[in-house]
Amino acid sequence: MQSFLGALGFLTVLPVGKRALEQKSLAGSAAYFPLVGLLLGFALAGADYGLRLAFSDNLILPSALVITLLVILTGALHFEGFVDSCDGLLGGHSQERRLEIMRDKRVGAYAVAGGILLLILKFAAIASLTADSTRFWILVLFPVLSRCGMSLALGLFPYVRAQGLGSAFRGMGAIQVITAMLISTIAAVLFGSTGGLILFASGTLFVVLLSLGIQRLIGGLTGDTYGAINELTEVIILVIGAAMVSHISILPCWQEYF
Repeated sequence: MQSFLGALGFLTVLPVGKRALEQKSLAGSAAYFPLVGLLLGFALAGADYGLRLAFSDNLILPSALVITLLVILTGALHFEGFVDSCDGLLGGHSQERRLEIMRDKRVGAYAVAGGILLLILKFAAIASLTADSTRFWILVLFPVLSRCGMSLALGLFPYVRAQGLGSAFRGMGAIQVITAMLISTIAAVLFGSTGGLILFASGTLFVVLLSLGIQRLIGGLTGDTYGAINELTEVIILVIGAAMVSHISILPCWQEYF
């Protein structure tokens, strides 16, 4: 329970788990990142449903407000990591220079362009989802699978800095990765059936390939790149989900199989 509260306090602005974060390593909490994602997913899907009722099934404004809500609930933690990674990974020409740029809190052109494009892609993908139950369940699942991606990256790839936010996860072991993957698999099947499993597999493959690419550039991962992995995986899941809906249903197993 303490590890879950630690994950909730770390990944969201909710005033829980702060003592857990101070008293013990964050490594154990990574197992529950997907569970925090599930809570975020239901919050977003529920808000979207209410907004669509309020705006008579208009999809544009609810889609923008859902993205706004996600940024607020997460304190822009992952978004900040993404824009810093854009500057560092794209603006540097050596491993040392890339790491140095990511530590610099000033925002460069790559960060601005990357942040804008990221939000546009999320908005376009969500707005393209029709106002039916499939939209609801994709909104539930995409934060789960992206946060599973962070747990996977934390467990499989080295942290490159001597110190930093990500150093708290150095004690993370295989059990945390397996737990995160198991939670995500169950959520994908329960709330997405076959389509959910395809999203899970696609997200997992993307995270591994992206992490390998980042490792090649800077020798490992950093706290900023974990945020970037989460943000980009959210985009990939939303885009693939939007592409899949006319071919494969993404519905809860009790609707799909029974």
